[in-house]
Amino acid sequence: MERELTRRSHYTQTLVWSLHSLLDQSFLCIYIHPNSQLLHLFHLQFLKKNFFSSATTMAATNGSLTNTDQNLIVSFGEMLIDFVPTVSGVSLAEAPGFLKAPGGAPANVAIAVSRLGGKSAFVGKLGDDEFGHMLAGILKENGVNGEGINFDKGARTALAFVTLKADGDREFMFYRNPSADMLLTPDELNLELIRSAKVFHYGSISLIVEPCRSAHLKAMEVAKEAGALLSYDPNLRLPLWPSAEEAREQIMSIWDKAEVIKVSDNELEFLTGSNKIDDEAAMSLWHPNLKLLLVTLGDKGCNYYTKHFHGTVGAFHVKAVDTTGAGDSFVGALLTKIVDDQSVLEDEAKLKEILRYACACGAITTTKKGAIPALPTVPELETFLNAHH
Repeated sequence: MERELTRRSHYTQTLVWSLHSLLDQSFLCIYIHPNSQLLHLFHLQFLKKNFFSSATTMAATNGSLTNTDQNLIVSFGEMLIDFVPTVSGVSLAEAPGFLKAPGGAPANVAIAVSRLGGKSAFVGKLGDDEFGHMLAGILKENGVNGEGINFDKGARTALAFVTLKADGDREFMFYRNPSADMLLTPDELNLELIRSAKVFHYGSISLIVEPCRSAHLKAMEVAKEAGALLSYDPNLRLPLWPSAEEAREQIMSIWDKAEVIKVSDNELEFLTGSNKIDDEAAMSLWHPNLKLLLVTLGDKGCNYYTKHFHGTVGAFHVKAVDTTGAGDSFVGALLTKIVDDQSVLEDEAKLKEILRYACACGAITTTKKGAIPALPTVPELETFLNAHH
């Protein structure tokens, strides 16, 4: 095996969908040849401790649902591989190489919940390939119920290249069209799992194309009928949509169903058409079924709005390395706290305490590369909060 790895290290392999030589305990780096548009792969070294936990190729099942899963948070949507540059503050074109990291907003939320001691499950579709089974294994290793996962033999697991540029903006490039997550059908949904959710969380990427859009709408309907609190983070990724108009229309098409909604400041501008991040712009998105609207402000914290009060919670100042997954970490922390007692949404003092907790989780996540590898555990969070008391 070592001889084979050594032999392979002397030449490059073009990046294709089937990365059959990928070993789940090695760092995968991708280098862009200066005189070519081809992406090349190298296995740098065989490592016991990877950039994220090594995964098995087993489907992620966390056992059957039990009576102890009363406060289950179910996340619906995409899970993929993020490739992040080996150095910070550069564009994708300038990056000398990339490291693989598991990601996908709904999956990030599911793992964030589990790492903070909550009960979570993921519903979605992965490719029946090396990456798909690796991701399923990562969910399992992190204690996420994977009974809602399907595998597609005809489509690959999605890939995304993401970087935090020197100006603070993130840059994305996606490899899907179609990827397995886009092909989830309503008939493939684990309805028993969805009905068991106390909170059902989702984004908007699964609304882009059929059949996944129909699966998304069906899952929302089933969860709502079963009494779940619906949580929505649009997670706008314009490059994935046919047009900005289509993105806005589809994101808003399910807006009035959710009871908890989180948007970023950039998403607020996009959805309202306003260049102001203020209360008036935020309240233009309010609807009668809403219990909590959150606008995250990056390094400025977040604004919160309920039927009875609104305000701001400040941010924690850290040196950001990669902001990918920070919003998902924030959402996971929030849902972990409100799933036990939704009455906190009517108590401003308690809500502000929860949002401070969520902001801390988001801040910690920005200090490491990748989304899932950076999501904090309870001990990490406690240490951070004690240091920032």
